[in-house]
Amino acid sequence: MKRTLENINYKEDTELLARFAKALGHPTRIAILKHLENQSCCFTGDLVDVLPLAQSTVSQHLKELKNAGLIQGELKPPKIKYCINQKNWERAKLLFETLFNYDLTNKKY
Repeated sequence: MKRTLENINYKEDTELLARFAKALGHPTRIAILKHLENQSCCFTGDLVDVLPLAQSTVSQHLKELKNAGLIQGELKPPKIKYCINQKNWERAKLLFETLFNYDLTNKKY
């Protein structure tokens, strides 16, 4: 069955899409995801080396992405190793694709 905006479960899918969108709503978070795309995983310090931001700022952005479920962290004392949460990334892609494929051009307002 092709998913359309009409058959998306509002309670689950729409709220999840909004959570993903909010997490992606900052350029630094997109830069982090792009960096992780080219790595299997990385540590906070690796990101601090490639982003012109303080470690605390990078950590805050990582926390937002992790809370949204787009990345996952594994504790490797004294560091945390981050990677993209593949299952949730695929889910986000499907939800955004469904939204962006919705045809608003034929609607009369």
